[in-house]
Amino acid sequence: MNFFNRSLILCFLSISLFSCMTAAESSTEKRVDALSSASWSDPELGEGFEEPPLPEIKTKGLTDQEINSMEVYRNNIRAIVNVTTINLYNSRFVGSYAQEGSGSGVIVSGLGYILTNKHVISDADYVVVTLYDGSNYQAKLIGSDAENDLAVIKFEPVGRGLQTIKAGSSKGLQVGQKVLALGNPFGLEGTLTTGIISGLNRPLQTEAGFLLKGMIQTDAAINPGNSGGALLNSRGELIGINTMIISPGGMGSVGIGFAIPVETALRIVPELIEAGRVNRGWIDIEALSLTPNLARQLKIPFIRYGVLITSVLAGGNAENAGLRGGTERRGVGLGLNSIAVGGDIITNINGKEIKNVLDYFSVLEVSRPGEEYDVVYLRDGRLESTSIILSERPQEFQF
Repeated sequence: MNFFNRSLILCFLSISLFSCMTAAESSTEKRVDALSSASWSDPELGEGFEEPPLPEIKTKGLTDQEINSMEVYRNNIRAIVNVTTINLYNSRFVGSYAQEGSGSGVIVSGLGYILTNKHVISDADYVVVTLYDGSNYQAKLIGSDAENDLAVIKFEPVGRGLQTIKAGSSKGLQVGQKVLALGNPFGLEGTLTTGIISGLNRPLQTEAGFLLKGMIQTDAAINPGNSGGALLNSRGELIGINTMIISPGGMGSVGIGFAIPVETALRIVPELIEAGRVNRGWIDIEALSLTPNLARQLKIPFIRYGVLITSVLAGGNAENAGLRGGTERRGVGLGLNSIAVGGDIITNINGKEIKNVLDYFSVLEVSRPGEEYDVVYLRDGRLESTSIILSERPQEFQF
């Protein structure tokens, strides 16, 4: 049984934002340790390999702000890579052809692990990373997470040293604070832009329709090709991963860009390294978003939003907790033949209001199998509650 129809999810989670994108193995323990917060504390420069020199900073006549920007750039640019993707296609009209895309990435381990956005490398047949010195390496996908639009790729450094960026914190950031963005906009490698924090804790949707919470808004110019690059504070610490922009008419940066907080990366990257995915909890139901129009058609009292359960998995955690699915099928003018109605309507999970499927997935994003979650639901005009031991998310919904 499919617990959520994938096409329904994408329909109910449609988005209106533009992303920035243009179009030797160690043991598991060693790989995970390499991406721990401790390993991000200091730059790693390997022995026996001399990096090309960076331009000398000449401070005469410069302001303290200018010197700070130059120092942050100089100390961190070697940890930024250009990510080039190649997709191969066949057409009956033009034959075989390749399409190239460009993005950015942040080296997070001397072992060759790179953090970027999932949408940068999504469905790519080949991924090539270009380092600061212009050298190119083929990379492979290690793991990705559509719900946070993050991915980890890896290349083999072949004995060379790699520089990483010290991880900072997005906690305690203030609107007006200076930030610096490093990346490769439009394929222009090694680009620095500066700005301020324009807003905090912005909820935004990814290309796949999932809700990103706690996003950092900045007016530092973020353009196509910047996706996966670094957002730094004035101390040169990584505070976010540049991810998307609002771009009316696809004009490029208009001063409204967004970065994923570094804490999100620190939380999920080790799991991507170890398992290739994030193992989240699940409630064994099939459901869809309740809208005001649907609530009126079904004559549902009191509420106009929630998640309507259309079916529950026999013997699953939802059935064991007493949740009920639909009892009859009815056409409701949603462009569907019919849906199962009469089931419970989830309105709250673990103290978080659930207004639609997007909220539902957002709450479960930080969950783990085996955790106990409290669920409030409407049944026969009355609000009731139950507790559910989360199961493991089915493979078909490992986005």
